[in-house]
Amino acid sequence: MSPRVPGPTIEAFESLDFDAGSFDHEGHVYVAWNYLQQYELLESIGRYRKTLKRLTSSLGVPEKYHETITWFYMIAVSQHSMMTAASDWPEFRAKNPELFERSPGVIERFYSRNRLRSNEARQTFLLPDL
Repeated sequence: MSPRVPGPTIEAFESLDFDAGSFDHEGHVYVAWNYLQQYELLESIGRYRKTLKRLTSSLGVPEKYHETITWFYMIAVSQHSMMTAASDWPEFRAKNPELFERSPGVIERFYSRNRLRSNEARQTFLLPDL
């Protein structure tokens, strides 16, 4: 039996052919990690954000898309991938637990709540303010 993967493949993600109801934070990080295994950072960000926007629109919640959070996690996953040199997802997951912390999460070490909750942060990538 193969180990459980926490999210869809890139192909399933881009075709929106997966259970969006079970697409949690770990699933988002998993898809980001997969993109970064196949593409350079800027292409990964472009493809990921385009699909996330399509996904939230298709679910009737386009306001849930957040540009700053998307860019932050793509960059963080990229940096952690380079620093840990994990050979597969389980190893990457095990070596980078801070990427999976929730409330407070790793992003809150760099961004104030006010900045993250701002309309500007939702619509464009903002640099950290902490």
